[in-house]
Amino acid sequence: MTYSKKTYWVLSGAFFTFFLCWSFSFSLFPLWLSQHIGLNGEMIGIIFSSNAIAALFVMPCYGYLQDKLGLRKHLLIFIALLLVTVGPFFIFVYSALLLSHFYLAALLGGLFFALAFGAAIGVLECYVERVARTSDFEFGRARMWGSLGWAIATFCAGYLFNKGPDINFWLASLSACVFIILIFSFELSHAHLSVEKKNDEHAEKFDLKLISGLLFMREFWAFVIFVMGVTCVYAVYDQQFAVYFASMFENRQEGNAMYGYLNSFQVFLEAGGMFLAPLLVIKIGAKNSLIVSGLIMAIRIIGSGFADDAITISLMKLLHAVELPIMLVAIFKYISQTFDARMSATLYIVGFQFSTQITASGLSIFAGVMYDKLGFPLSYKILGAIVLFFTIISYFLLSSKQHVPNKPSIA
Repeated sequence: MTYSKKTYWVLSGAFFTFFLCWSFSFSLFPLWLSQHIGLNGEMIGIIFSSNAIAALFVMPCYGYLQDKLGLRKHLLIFIALLLVTVGPFFIFVYSALLLSHFYLAALLGGLFFALAFGAAIGVLECYVERVARTSDFEFGRARMWGSLGWAIATFCAGYLFNKGPDINFWLASLSACVFIILIFSFELSHAHLSVEKKNDEHAEKFDLKLISGLLFMREFWAFVIFVMGVTCVYAVYDQQFAVYFASMFENRQEGNAMYGYLNSFQVFLEAGGMFLAPLLVIKIGAKNSLIVSGLIMAIRIIGSGFADDAITISLMKLLHAVELPIMLVAIFKYISQTFDARMSATLYIVGFQFSTQITASGLSIFAGVMYDKLGFPLSYKILGAIVLFFTIISYFLLSSKQHVPNKPSIA
């Protein structure tokens, strides 16, 4: 029990510092691109699309490697080293290239962000979830600290951005230094070492042939349809939400600061949701929880299209604190109940994150053009209708079964 508590706090600290780094870097990323660098909506869409395309190449590799590594930390250490360089990369490399060689910057930045953040978060979440299965704590209770880290960084980010756009990036690198210390300090218990031994015994059986079998499973494609039609469209909607939110205020500086404060409050609520979400998911089931999260996403997107003042758009923003915890906990529960446990990282990173990115790679540019041509309100109504449609379809496609029998598990 004592060791489990230590494991919980070390890995919770890893979540906390990773999300500090991520939030300082990206919570105001669209504002940094539009206001500091001077890009328009279409160019920002190209940036997000480039990030998504780069992640397409990284995520399958990360998922496969992490499932092969099991509980070994090699991939996490590589990610931690990248995170430490975030500040210098943004300030000295990326910003200069965006002004002088835009498409080169989009390509290089997309690869770096995919390696350090976009695909990396899936590795960390899968690693902690796998450890949690052999320890005395719930994954959602550890992931809660990631939300708190994002909230604290975002609370300061808007104010610091107005003081100087480079400050947030230096704080990101500082947070990464603590993250790498925590990763190095984490040690496996005897229970974890037993799991590690089983992972080695099954290593030869875990190959591309096993993974390719997913392509012939109805449950896998039903899951992908939900991800691509619901969570991906929602992610694209959220990419430039900060720009629309800031436009609701009298000046950009006030909008930037208010977005930071509201986003911070939202993520504090999200942390509480992470604590409570496992109770709801257990009560109503993983499939029903995914459908509920999809309906909340649709309400938020469509509601944003009808919002015409700062208070209403702020209420729409806060719905994210309800949707995300339910969806994230339900995703892991659904994967563990429906598929082979040996492929948990592959299914989460490829089935969830990869599917999101492959759709976002094209949809981000389309959404950016839509924002420029049609405006944010009408674009949001269209995106919300798409999410609602796929949520309804997913109710009939997703599996309700609780467990696939006779499957060997290494975790």
